[in-house]
Amino acid sequence: MECSKGTNMMAETMTPKTKPWMAERLLLPLSMVLVQLFTIGALLLAKLSFNSGMAPFVLLAYRNLIGTVTMLPFAFWFERQMMKKVNYKVLGWIFFNALFGIVLAMGLHYYGLRATNAGYTVNFLNLVPVVTFIIAAIFRLEKLKVKTRSGMIKVIGTVICVVGTMVVSLYRGKLLHLWPTHLLKPAQLRAIGGSDDSTFPTHHNMLIGTLFLCGSCLSYAFWFIVQAKVNKEFPSKYFSTMLACLMGTIQAVVIGIAVDRDRSAWALHWDLQLITIIYSGVFNTAATFCLITWAVSRRGPTYPSMFNSLALIITVVLDSMLLGSDISVGSLLGAFMIIIGLYSFLWGKGKEIKEQQQQVPTNTDADQSKITYPKSNGEVRIMLDT
Repeated sequence: MECSKGTNMMAETMTPKTKPWMAERLLLPLSMVLVQLFTIGALLLAKLSFNSGMAPFVLLAYRNLIGTVTMLPFAFWFERQMMKKVNYKVLGWIFFNALFGIVLAMGLHYYGLRATNAGYTVNFLNLVPVVTFIIAAIFRLEKLKVKTRSGMIKVIGTVICVVGTMVVSLYRGKLLHLWPTHLLKPAQLRAIGGSDDSTFPTHHNMLIGTLFLCGSCLSYAFWFIVQAKVNKEFPSKYFSTMLACLMGTIQAVVIGIAVDRDRSAWALHWDLQLITIIYSGVFNTAATFCLITWAVSRRGPTYPSMFNSLALIITVVLDSMLLGSDISVGSLLGAFMIIIGLYSFLWGKGKEIKEQQQQVPTNTDADQSKITYPKSNGEVRIMLDT
């Protein structure tokens, strides 16, 4: 009897701990898959909206306005006390945070997307962690550590990613007809907001688009440097993101009006453009931020980026099947190299983080609570997954 009672007590104490662990083990990867699906939907919807005549800064301004409104209740519910710490210095850093992370990074990305296609653009999103590492190494914010195994793998992964990008951009090769492309006919595309041109989709200028996308990657890299300073001056998650979205909205409106004086471009109607704005603001900004923040807190900064290849593969397939974008040997080869290089880089980065954590003394519980993961690529992803 005593033995059975002891067994029952053990079962009762183990079950509450086991179930949450099992749920987290299942929900974490599902949440990251969901983030990638949000990214895919945002890319395809944005491309269709740009083809229908929507200005990139219009989408950028409205998207961040919705992101601001969505993050507002989270900021005031969880971090209301952070309002007392807002001063001119904090607002100044958040201004530059929004300038690099929203206006420049996302704005240039949208212009690159409009000039190329979704399948081509998603390759550059996967390069952001690598470009950030290169910029950090140039400014000596991060050491190469080529004498260590993890450091050497990071460098090799970086080189592979750079070569893969060159292959995607410069080598075309034979066109592959893997399925009947253009499943959406020109009339259907026009009905949902596509181009009026029967030869839709039109890739305006691949060279200019590539330059825009490279500029976007560089802007994201510098944004991380600014973001690190913001985290130091204003250690907040929701309130900082809400203020950055608000600043980004104001900046996007000012620049958008300066670039395009047509006031009718800012008018909203019940069409695909409105769907794109709401979708991008709610799912690709607010929801993505919450999911990635949770994943980083549980698995570390490299975890969200491990799922980036999913968005690359699915976007390339859907962009070809639905919108008729070409798939060539060069694009597949370059994308494969980027995926291999990215995972090599992330493996090396994750190994370095574990080594650094093992070197930190953990004598007391108070000391352990101070050990936190560094900021990740995540929307880096908060705002990054355009």
